[in-house]
Amino acid sequence: MRSLLNLTYDGNSLGVFLLLTVTLGGGAAALTGRAIAAAWRPWWHLIALVLLLGAAVRFLHFALFEGTLLSLTYYVADTAVCLVCGLIGFRLMRVSQMVTCYGWINERADLYTWRRRKAASGRAGTSESG
Repeated sequence: MRSLLNLTYDGNSLGVFLLLTVTLGGGAAALTGRAIAAAWRPWWHLIALVLLLGAAVRFLHFALFEGTLLSLTYYVADTAVCLVCGLIGFRLMRVSQMVTCYGWINERADLYTWRRRKAASGRAGTSESG
C-alpha cells in the first residue's frame, strides 16, 4: 500500500493528490469525455486530450505545491486517473444518448450499458392491401 501511495503523490499530502488529480483533473476529464461523446466521436479521441490534461495536472502540482514537474512516474499516475474518469464520463454520456436518441429500439440496462428492446410479439397495425 505504501508503494502505491508513493506513485500517486510526491511528498505532498494525500489530500493534495485527491484535490488536484482526482477532483480537478478527474472532473475535467469526465467533462471532456462527455463532450467527446456528445459530438458522436469515438472514445479514442479522448486519449490525446487526456494526455494534455495529465500534463496540466502535473503542472498544477508543480506550481501550487512544489511537486516534481518532470517525473514520468507521477505523470503516468495523474494521466491514468484522468483517463479512467474521462472514459467513465464518455460511457455515461453515450448510454444516455443511445437511450434518449434511439429510445424506440434501446433501453437502459444499468448505469453503464444499454440493450435492445424486446420486439413486439405480433405486428399489430400492419395489413396487406394491394
